[in-house]
Amino acid sequence: MASIKFVTLITMVVILLPTIAMATEFVVGDDNGWKPGFDYPGWAKDKVFHVGDTLVFNYQPTQHNVFKVNGTGFKECVKPTANDQPPLTSGNDKIELKSAGNKWYICSVKDHCAASGQKLTINVMEGPPAPAPSSAVRGFIFSGYQVFMAAIVGVFIAVAA
Repeated sequence: MASIKFVTLITMVVILLPTIAMATEFVVGDDNGWKPGFDYPGWAKDKVFHVGDTLVFNYQPTQHNVFKVNGTGFKECVKPTANDQPPLTSGNDKIELKSAGNKWYICSVKDHCAASGQKLTINVMEGPPAPAPSSAVRGFIFSGYQVFMAAIVGVFIAVAA
């Protein structure tokens, strides 16, 4: 019985660890959301984006949109032609970063991109982020991951018993 619990525990760790440790969800503009007049280059400046991360664009659906464009479309604030992808318009658009390289996004409503700077450019890095250095003050036992895993194991053992 104990060996089954141990194998189950190891399996859970192997399955959950990559999901928890690798992907990050970035809310574009943080609490400000996707709107004209915000400093998106400043927002993105200190962030490191990786394949598997997600961008979330929050905005009023009738007032803005999100177009994925190329470098020229970004520079000139030109939305793609009708043959390309349609704009995202839900007001809570989630874009998974599936490949490395430069990514460009604009709002094509009125002159939000050209006059108000409602555009975002990021560079997506290949592979998962490097693990954060361990903190001597925080200690091994109290890191968020260990607390989370301890809770999962505790629930599993309580249900299995």
